[in-house]
Amino acid sequence: MTFARSLALPAALVLGAVLGSLPTQAAPVLFTPAWKSLEFFRIPATEYRMNGTSVEITARQSSSVIYTPLPEADWQARRASWDWAVEKSVPPTDLSVKGGDDRNAALYFVFLDRETAGRIGRTASIRKLLTSRAARILVYTFGGDRPAGSLLPNPYLGERGAIIIRRPAMTGAFSETVDLEADFQRAFGTAPQALVGIALAADSDNTDSEVIASISELRLD
Repeated sequence: MTFARSLALPAALVLGAVLGSLPTQAAPVLFTPAWKSLEFFRIPATEYRMNGTSVEITARQSSSVIYTPLPEADWQARRASWDWAVEKSVPPTDLSVKGGDDRNAALYFVFLDRETAGRIGRTASIRKLLTSRAARILVYTFGGDRPAGSLLPNPYLGERGAIIIRRPAMTGAFSETVDLEADFQRAFGTAPQALVGIALAADSDNTDSEVIASISELRLD
């Protein structure tokens, strides 16, 4: 090895180490018409106006869910961040009980084990995932009558779901960053595997009220 080559090699190794230590860029999740809607019998659908990096929400005595599957490159995501704002809020409700459990906004992070994700992760509807025995779903809410950080059982999903209140029912604008892995471990007692999709819900049908809200800059890391 020449003297020049012996100097170049350590430099390349140092550069590789520096690049390898840099944080990876968070992947954006865009709000587009490709999101699918789940509506409920005899309940008006909540309105979601998609604007790419943001979605505007209007719920007038309504309820519905929208959902997008995630590309396999995002299945290993273990953190999420987003901004949300509420201009008009539902009243505080007990989210652990069916009926009366309205929320300004709720983000659902849907996980499957790797084997099931390989079979249905890219094609399953939100209706199928909500009823799948293999699914585990973390729901972060802007709404409810408990303090921020409260972990509640999901009355519709049983042991397959958990609710974490990020903000109780109120108005205001906030930025959120959540540790999906730590929250999953806290809720289900095990490590998450594949994050296959995200859903969004807002509902005001049980309290005959109205929500005006928005979510933007949703990212996974």
